[in-house]
Amino acid sequence: MTRWLLYHILRWCRSNRRHRRFMLYLAFLVGIGSALAGMLLKAIIEEIEVFITQGYKITHANWLNLVYPVIGILLTGLFVRFVVRDDIGHGITKILYAIARRRGFIRRHNCWTSIVASAITIGFGGSVGAEAPIVLTGSALGSNLGRLFRLTDKQMMVLVGCGAAGAVAGIFKAPIAGLVFVLEVLMIDLSMGSLLPLLVSCVTSAAVVFIFTDTQTIFRFQLEEAFSMSRVPAYILLGVSCGLLALYFARTMNWLEGIFQRLANPTRRFLLGGSVLSVLIFLFPVLYGEGYALIELLLNGNSMADWQHALDGSLFYGRGESLILFLLLVILTKVFATTATNGGGGCGGIFAPSLFLGCIAGFVFALVWNHYNVFGIYIPVRNFAMLGMCGMMSGVMHAPLTGIFLIAELTGGYQLFMPLMIVAVGAYITIKSFEPHSVYAMHLARRGQLVTHNTDKAILTLMSMDSVIQHYDEVLRPDDTLGTVARQVAGTTNDVFPVVSPDGRLLGEVYLNDIRHLVFRPELFNEFRVSQLMTQAPTRLNINDSMDTVARVFDRTRVWILPVVDNEGNFKGTIRKSTLLSVYRQMLADSSEE
Repeated sequence: MTRWLLYHILRWCRSNRRHRRFMLYLAFLVGIGSALAGMLLKAIIEEIEVFITQGYKITHANWLNLVYPVIGILLTGLFVRFVVRDDIGHGITKILYAIARRRGFIRRHNCWTSIVASAITIGFGGSVGAEAPIVLTGSALGSNLGRLFRLTDKQMMVLVGCGAAGAVAGIFKAPIAGLVFVLEVLMIDLSMGSLLPLLVSCVTSAAVVFIFTDTQTIFRFQLEEAFSMSRVPAYILLGVSCGLLALYFARTMNWLEGIFQRLANPTRRFLLGGSVLSVLIFLFPVLYGEGYALIELLLNGNSMADWQHALDGSLFYGRGESLILFLLLVILTKVFATTATNGGGGCGGIFAPSLFLGCIAGFVFALVWNHYNVFGIYIPVRNFAMLGMCGMMSGVMHAPLTGIFLIAELTGGYQLFMPLMIVAVGAYITIKSFEPHSVYAMHLARRGQLVTHNTDKAILTLMSMDSVIQHYDEVLRPDDTLGTVARQVAGTTNDVFPVVSPDGRLLGEVYLNDIRHLVFRPELFNEFRVSQLMTQAPTRLNINDSMDTVARVFDRTRVWILPVVDNEGNFKGTIRKSTLLSVYRQMLADSSEE
C-alpha cells in the first residue's frame, strides 16, 4: 500500500513539474530541510566543543589545544577518505561549479557528509565556519529533490539556489540575506520564476529555526551612538581597510592552498596542517572553532576590562596592555589557521572567519582611531566592530548587499544602515580594484567555468564542448587517393574531411569546395594523394577550451568550421559556427522561460 501511494505521488509530481506552483512546494520542502540540517550541525558542534573544553582554565594556556584540533582534522580526513571517498571541501565553489558545468547536479552524499565532516572539524577546534558546509547541504537537498522529479535544467538551478538561500536564512536567522546571497554570490537570475521559490525557501527556513529556538538575533548588539555625518570619513577609511584585509585574506589563502595542493601525499598535508593549526590555537585560543564567542565579547563589552577577556586561556593572560597586539596577531594568523584546517584534511567554510576577522578589524580600528583622536572625532567601538563584519564579508565575497543585509539581520543593527552601506561599498570597491573575483569564484573564473550576470557569458559558460562538437567515424590518411576521398564524399553529408596520421594526430583538412572540380572525375582518382589536396585550418581549438574562448576564436578568424584537438594534437572532431549559434540560441530561449 505504501509503495503504491508513493508511486502515484511521484507520478503526479512528475506530471505537474512544469507548473510554477509545484516549484513553490519544492522550495518549501527545501527550506524545511535546510533549516533542520543547520540546527543539527550547530547542535553537534556545540555538544562536542562543550564536552572537550569543559576543563579548560582561563589563567594559562591549555596544552590540550595542541591535541584536539589535530584529532579533529585526522578524524575528518579518515571519514572523507574511507567513507565519503570524494572531495567535499570548498562548498560554495562546488555549488558554483554545479550551476556552471553540471546543470545543478550535486552528489547525493553531500546531503549529509558535509554535516558530519564539519561537525567533527569545528567541534574539535578547526578554525573554520559551519555555514558553507550547510549551504552545500541545502543545495544538495535541492539538487537531488529536483533529480527525483526530473526537473529541467533551469528548475534544477533554481532549486539549488533555494537550498543555498534556505541554509543562509536558517543558520543566520536572516531571510533577506539568504535571498540576496543567492542572487549576488551564486548569481541566479532575478526573475519571477526564480524569485518566488527563493523567497519561499528563505521564509520557511527562518520560520522553522524561529519555532525551534527563538526570534532573537544571532549576536546581541546594543547601539552605542546613532549615525552621525561627522563620522563619514571614519566609515570610508574602515571600508578601505576591510577591503585591503579581504585582499590579504584572499591572496594568502590562495597561496597557502597552492602549497597544500603540491603535497600529493595526504599524510604530509595532514602533518603540515595539523602542526600549524595546533600551534596557532595554542598561542591564540580565540582561533578555536568559529570564534563567535569573541565576536559576542567585542560587540557587547563596555570597557577594556571586559574586552581583556579575549586574552583568557592564552600566554597573554593578565597583560591587558597587549590586547591590541594580540588581536593584530590574530588578524594576521587567522588565514593560516583556516587554510591549515582545510588543507590538513578538515572541512569548513570562510563565512565565520570573515565575520571573525571583520569584527576584530573594526574593533582595533576604533581603538586606534580614538587613541590618536583622529580629526578630533570619537567613534563608538562596538558600532565599528559590527561595521567591520560587514566590510569584511563584502570584500571577501565580493557581495556588498549580502554584507549589508546579513550583518543588519545578524545583529539587529538596522539603525546603522547608512554606515553599513558606506563600509560595504568602500570594501567592495577597494578589493575589486585588485582582485576581480571572490575567493569562491577565482578558481572557476580562471578556467572559464563561472556563470555571471552577463547573459552572453552565462550562456556560453553553461554550454559544453560535447553539445557542439561533431565527431567523425572515418578520417583520411595522407597516402589515401582521390578515389578514397570520393567514396567518403558519396557516403556522407560532410563537406570537411580531417586528415589524420596513424597515431591520431591532425595533419590538415580536405575541403569539398576545394576539390569539387576533381572529385567527380574518376579518371583522376589515382592521380592525386590526400597530402596534395589537404590544407591547414586558420587555427585549432583545444578540447578543454571554454565556449567563450571558442566563440572569440570564431569571431577573430571569421571562418565557419574549425578542428578540435587535445593537448597532444590528436584529432577529436570539428565545431561549426552554425552549430554553436544554434545551441546558443536554444539555451538562451530555455533560460528565458518563466
